[in-house]
Amino acid sequence: MDRPTMEDVAALAGVSRALVSLVMRGSPKVSAHRRDAVRRAAAELGYSPHVMARSLASRTSTVLGVLVSDLRNAYFAEVVEGLDAAARAAGFDLILTTGGRSPARERAALENLLSFRPAGIALLSPVLPAAAIAGAARQSPVVLVSRTSRSSTVDTVNDDGQAGAALAVDHLVSLGHRRIAHLDGGGAATAGARRRGYRAAMLRHGLRPRVVPSEHTDTAGEKAARELLDSRARTELPTGLLAGNDVNAVGAISALEEAGLRVPGDVSVVGYDNTSLAALRHVSLTTVDQPRSEMGRLALDALLERVRGGRTEPVRHLLHPALVVRATTGAPAFSAAPDRGGEA
Repeated sequence: MDRPTMEDVAALAGVSRALVSLVMRGSPKVSAHRRDAVRRAAAELGYSPHVMARSLASRTSTVLGVLVSDLRNAYFAEVVEGLDAAARAAGFDLILTTGGRSPARERAALENLLSFRPAGIALLSPVLPAAAIAGAARQSPVVLVSRTSRSSTVDTVNDDGQAGAALAVDHLVSLGHRRIAHLDGGGAATAGARRRGYRAAMLRHGLRPRVVPSEHTDTAGEKAARELLDSRARTELPTGLLAGNDVNAVGAISALEEAGLRVPGDVSVVGYDNTSLAALRHVSLTTVDQPRSEMGRLALDALLERVRGGRTEPVRHLLHPALVVRATTGAPAFSAAPDRGGEA
C-alpha cells in the first residue's frame, strides 16, 4: 500500500488539508472537535507526518544529524542519550549514523546526513580530516564532541584528557606502583591528549613512560596486553596499566586473567570514560569519568545557539574529569623498584 498522505487524512476527517497541517504542527487555532477528528483519521490510516517534507515546506528543519565513531562503545550511546533528551525538549529529532572509525565511511555518512538538510550536526569523536569537517560547517552548524578544532565555524565539547590521564597515574603511584604502562588509543581523536597527560604525569613522578600501541577496542586491549606478557623475558611486566578507554581496559583484563594473573593483585588496571560497562559489578573498573550526558546536552545547546540565536563565534567547552575508584586497582603485590630513565 502507498504511504497515506495528508490529503487522505483530510478526506476521511471531512476537513481541509490546511487544517490537517495545523493539527500536525500542534497549532492552538484548531477547535478540539476538529483536532480529535483529524487525529482519529490519522490513527485509522496509520498516517504520520513526513519530517523532511514538513521541513522543506516550512524551510525550517527540525532534524539534527549525529555521527558516532563506534556504535559498540557505550560512551557514544551515553553522549547520544544526553543529546536526544535535550533535542526532544527543544522540538528536534535525531538522525543517527556511524562511520565505523573509517575516514572514508565517515565522509560518506556525513554526506548522507547533509542530504537531509539538517538544522545542525554533532560529530562524536570523528576521524574525518579537518577540511571535511570545515566543509560540512559551511552547509550546516557543526559541533564536535571529544575532538578539538581550530575552525571558527565549528564548536567543540571535550573533557580535559591530559588532566584525566594524570589523575589515573597519580592514583596508581599513590598505591605504590612504579612500573605503569599506557595502552595507547592509536588514531582516536581523544588519544593524543590522554597520551600527553600520561607522559607528563610519569615524568613528574620521576618514572619512565611506556606507551604500548593499541586502539580503543576490546580486541586491541587484549592484543596489547598479550604483547606485554610476551615481552616479560626482556622487560619487567608493569604492575599498573592505564588503558585508552573502558572497552580497551576490559580487553586487557581478559588477556591478563587468561594468563593466570590477578587484577588487581598482580596488575592494576584503570580505564577511561566511566561507561555503564565499567560500573557492572563483575567488571567494577576503576576509571576516569567523563560527564557523558552533560557533554551531549552542551553539544545540543551549542547547535541551538547557532541555529536559533545566530551566534557566529565558536564555543570551546572543556570539562573536568574525575577519578572513580572501583575494584581493579590496589597496591602492588610486592614493592616494585621505580622504573626510571627515558621512555620505553
